[in-house]
Amino acid sequence: MQRRRAAVQVVRLGRISYSQALREQQRYVQRHRDRDPGDLDRDPAPHVLLVCEHPPVYTVGLRQAPYPAEEERRLGLLGADFFRTNRGGMITFHGPGQLVCYPVLDLRSFGRSVRRYVGRLESSVIGLCAELGVAATTSPHTGVWVRDHKVCAIGIHCGRYITSHGLALNVSTDLSWFKHIVPCGIVGKGVTSLSEELGRAVAVEEVLPLLLDSFSEHFGCDVTTTTTQPLPPG
Repeated sequence: MQRRRAAVQVVRLGRISYSQALREQQRYVQRHRDRDPGDLDRDPAPHVLLVCEHPPVYTVGLRQAPYPAEEERRLGLLGADFFRTNRGGMITFHGPGQLVCYPVLDLRSFGRSVRRYVGRLESSVIGLCAELGVAATTSPHTGVWVRDHKVCAIGIHCGRYITSHGLALNVSTDLSWFKHIVPCGIVGKGVTSLSEELGRAVAVEEVLPLLLDSFSEHFGCDVTTTTTQPLPPG
């Protein structure tokens, strides 16, 4: 019997603080946890893509050694928040003009492999870049690259097959924020944006439909945009 395509709903959070986005992710993760483990076939997984932008914030992942307090204070003086997270990867920046996507998925619907999941995220971004005429690729370092410049950072968490965190695509991001860190801990590499590569102003709203189409193709799922608000408090 042919397996039914998973349904993934898009939740547009707008521009919200990083702390708010963490809370939203945890609430959707809990929805997965609350499913009846003995009836997963008849209880469809509540797969979602949480899409948003953030005010300026630096975040550190699990691969980062304890970040010096003086460095944290220095970055704070720039006007950005600072968060330590449970995602993979090292330090990066999020800010306006960056399309952030947090998939909260049950990987049992998508082949279970975390490595394959990350590869599909990379392929989804490469596909949307191709639609815009930007030749992007992967490298030995996680993420999506244009030459030696990272255009999309990827850092995920996966616990008991449920994913959180995700990808951050530089669309029209102010790249000067990255000058104050070593992005993703990779020395000698740069960062870029779609606007930089195309030589014109590119809006997040222009890119989002391309990401959703490419995600649907590479994950073999049906993406719907009927859900446009976060979960109600509860």
